[in-house]
Amino acid sequence: MKVYFVGAGPGDPGLITVRGLELIKRADVLIYAGSLVSPALVEASPAGMKLDSHGMRLEGIVEAMISGAREGKLVVRLHSGDPSLYGAIVEQIEELKRAGVEAEIVPGVSSMFAAAAALQTQLALKGVSETVIVTRPAGATLEKDDIAALSAHGATMVIFLGAEKVDDVMRRVEYPADTPAAVIYHASWPDQKVIRGTVSDIADKVKKERIDRTALIIIGGVVEGKCGRRSALYS
Repeated sequence: MKVYFVGAGPGDPGLITVRGLELIKRADVLIYAGSLVSPALVEASPAGMKLDSHGMRLEGIVEAMISGAREGKLVVRLHSGDPSLYGAIVEQIEELKRAGVEAEIVPGVSSMFAAAAALQTQLALKGVSETVIVTRPAGATLEKDDIAALSAHGATMVIFLGAEKVDDVMRRVEYPADTPAAVIYHASWPDQKVIRGTVSDIADKVKKERIDRTALIIIGGVVEGKCGRRSALYS
């Protein structure tokens, strides 16, 4: 008995892995992460049971997976991006293990990589920043964050789940006011939007575009996409 946790990628259905698509096309039960997953991937599955997990409680999701696995069905739990980044998969896997059901994780392309592609840059760039910090602001499910302290390192910072708090984030980061910043909405989707600015003005630009969800914040010199030094690879 096994359940497959599959990363659907950032949005563009062409960015799912070959392994992930193969499992979707063989699935008997498909449980997917609502509008965060491309409808084209859901439609590509012949699964007799398709469940939108948006609004479902953990117990209901796990019960559906266990039931399908015990019936010998191929069960796919389809997460957005890569399941290992804010995918809340560990608590699901723990419940499956208690029920004697095995789990296998199929990685996906994270939205942070699709965002870097949209900016035509590298998150780690020689002579600019060799370090990438991935984090999120405090909110309904996180009492306190470390954004201020982490920003003091001056590294590239990728902030998930922060579009609605961009004002607060920019007030608290310790980067210089002229540090490049970008907000990428729906990276790789047909309605993708890239907003560029600096720590001092990006929040106002985002407000004007009325973006408050499904967007990533990237802060640091890499946003400009300019090399600090030539890579040794081309020496």
